[in-house]
Amino acid sequence: MEVLKVSAKSQPKSVAGALAAVLRDKSVAEIQAVGAGAVNQAVKAIAIARGFVAPNGIDLIAIPAFSEIEIEGETRTAIKFIVEPR
Repeated sequence: MEVLKVSAKSQPKSVAGALAAVLRDKSVAEIQAVGAGAVNQAVKAIAIARGFVAPNGIDLIAIPAFSEIEIEGETRTAIKFIVEPR
């Protein structure tokens, strides 16, 4: 599964384009975000990506979950979104 990492500085439209490309190719993707700003950008990107793939008859759903990841030797809690067609 392709993992897209989103930061608070990520451009939602760019992430949405990458997400739509992955979904067209593999039909499932994971987005990881650490922090409120990153989660905000990730949710915006998912909403925009829904619009990108809707003309192809694809209706996206996002399943949120927690994930433990390591950043610079420190364990952090991330929010991950599994994005797939309904």
